[in-house]
Amino acid sequence: MPDPETPSSGKNTSERIESLRSLLRRANRAYYADASPIMSDREYDDLLAELADLEAQHPELDAPDSPTKRVGGEPIEGFETVAHAVPMLSIDNTYSADEVRAWIARVHKSLGRADDEDGDDSGLFAPSAPDDGTRFVCEPKIDGVALSLRYEEGRLVRALTRGDGEKGDDVSHAARTIRAIPLRLQGEAAPPEVLEIRGEVFIPRPEFERINAEREAGGLDPFMNPRNACAGTIKQLDPKAIAERRLRFIAHGRGAVSDGFAASYSEFRERIAAMGVPVSPHAIEASDADGILDAIESFERERHALDYDTDGMVVRVDSFAGQDALGATSKSPRWIIAYKFAAERKPTRLDAVEFQVGKTGKITPRAVMEPVLLAGTTVRHASLHNFGLIRKKDIRVGDTVLVEKAGEIIPYVVEPVLAQRPGDASEITPPSACPVCDGDVEIETATGAVFRPGDGFDPEDETARRCVNPECPAQLREKLVWFVGRNQMDIDGLGEQTIDQILATAGSDTPVPLKGFADIFRLGEHRDALLALDRMGEKKLENMLRGIEAAKSRGLARVLGGLGIRHVGTSTAKALARVFPDLDTLLEAPVEKLMPKAFNTMSSKERARISGSPDKLEADYETGLGRDTAPVVHAYLHSKAARKTFDDLVAVGVDLTSRDYRAPDEHPGVGGSPFAGKTVVLTGTLASFDRPELKEKLENLGAKVTGSVSKNTDLVIAGEKAGSKLDKANALGIEVWDEATLLGALGDA
Repeated sequence: MPDPETPSSGKNTSERIESLRSLLRRANRAYYADASPIMSDREYDDLLAELADLEAQHPELDAPDSPTKRVGGEPIEGFETVAHAVPMLSIDNTYSADEVRAWIARVHKSLGRADDEDGDDSGLFAPSAPDDGTRFVCEPKIDGVALSLRYEEGRLVRALTRGDGEKGDDVSHAARTIRAIPLRLQGEAAPPEVLEIRGEVFIPRPEFERINAEREAGGLDPFMNPRNACAGTIKQLDPKAIAERRLRFIAHGRGAVSDGFAASYSEFRERIAAMGVPVSPHAIEASDADGILDAIESFERERHALDYDTDGMVVRVDSFAGQDALGATSKSPRWIIAYKFAAERKPTRLDAVEFQVGKTGKITPRAVMEPVLLAGTTVRHASLHNFGLIRKKDIRVGDTVLVEKAGEIIPYVVEPVLAQRPGDASEITPPSACPVCDGDVEIETATGAVFRPGDGFDPEDETARRCVNPECPAQLREKLVWFVGRNQMDIDGLGEQTIDQILATAGSDTPVPLKGFADIFRLGEHRDALLALDRMGEKKLENMLRGIEAAKSRGLARVLGGLGIRHVGTSTAKALARVFPDLDTLLEAPVEKLMPKAFNTMSSKERARISGSPDKLEADYETGLGRDTAPVVHAYLHSKAARKTFDDLVAVGVDLTSRDYRAPDEHPGVGGSPFAGKTVVLTGTLASFDRPELKEKLENLGAKVTGSVSKNTDLVIAGEKAGSKLDKANALGIEVWDEATLLGALGDA
């Protein structure tokens, strides 16, 4: 490795700072774009630390594109959604050589290059077919997260996720932490006025293994695969947390670009590579189907040696003029396809089944198998998805099973080889209680019905089994993060990163207990240990403790919505708090009072079965719970786990009276409001309201406002630029109101 050119210490401070910046930029380019490092990681870190010290001493010399900006900065408040200058469309997939040949035939025909008048393009694919001028570029399809980088006069000004293709989230704070992404384009040629580079952000396998090892050491659930970890990292709000994940970036396309920059994709690749942007070294150019299929076959043999995940190869027309002529459908360009590799499948023995409890309480059966080499990695564990699927496939411990990787990433058991089943193969018995906390379990079926273990239902219909104890240790971290969030208890200064740091003290000499919701309100008893946390100063700690104290008086709705109770989100929690003045009244209510609308629509026989009386309720209110969900919520509220949670919260001074309660004569009633009892979805922009204001207003009028359209949606309110939600509502025949209709209804209410 050549020695870096270390700036001389005799230069003045300004020159030294600029020299360090230049050297660190060259080091980033050499490592990520040129694959030819000029210094070790230790040398890079030492020079970066020196630069940071000099910039801190001389803030007047600050620069927005300094390499130190990659690891600094405060967490952002949230994401801004920004429209793409050029839509980021999806790519059509193909799975066979015949489909590739058919696509190439369509390309040639559309470009007016078919071999004969009757449209028979078969001659194009004969080995002896002449080169008709159309060129293609084949590149690996990296399994990561798509990102669009916008440079203006060579400086990075914005990074957007794909989003819905028309608009994406601004994640510039995340992009700036990725060393492979230049903050300022380099090279001899001047950059264009506008240059949008699209590419894939990903986590290399060694980094993924390091991250998971650290999470497991800290008592956290490991990530399922690199892509999910990458997607979650990009949407972190804290740039420091993102920088620790060491993401990578490889370019694979363009968005808006000033005229004259490049005439073809191959030229575009060359020019951005010369400016320090990483491009794939595995791109291959071809002129016909045979060349493309040879490239695909060649890469399939080599791809498992890479340190990142790929699941196919992208093939595109090279000429931008050809791309423009071919155009696009509403979803996908016609000038590009993705060839997806078939999943490799191998047999192995199923030795045991473990039960994993995820952050939502879902209990997932995981196969423990004899190790098998699959798609370049040794596999010993695989998902069995759910217990209904196990029953349907009749998978047993001791079976020989076929295993493959879904999308080349996640291993799963396809089916047992029944012809090889041994006589001692044993059935897999689902747990009747949580395997982690021994808490109560609920079972969901394909029809949406909910059962308890021991109830009568078809075992093959089971789609999920969940622990309903919100303080289950397996779920605790995610529950705590949710509980302190802005829309729940809104505890300023206590976010995801701080919770992770506190949980990590469990094995230290000064542990800070955080084993349940009530422990949050006892954190003030551990000031010294908290001050020892990274980046925790006196001022930040005081702000956090004030936020914790303020959270005690948020009221019943915030507490219920923050606990992560199954079927009780923000809207349902508010609806319950409007009906019940405090927790004690809620706990005294029989199950039918948690679902008055559903109860009153039951037959008299059903009502008698539930309450002992066939009579309807004298109730004119809505809680958001129904015949399937109310019994589950009622059972949880009266469980030992819930009683302990509520008692602990009361003991630390949390107020469980309602701030939203309305006396019976103040309720809008099922018949008194056009929104009462309706499930409503908001989409688009409304001139008269912002989204949170309208949501709260509708909920106060008895509506349940949700984020997605389904067959259970009663009404969609569509403003300007309404998107896919409006399309889905129209397809399902759901009633749609514009803003004028909404204002009229609100006036009547």
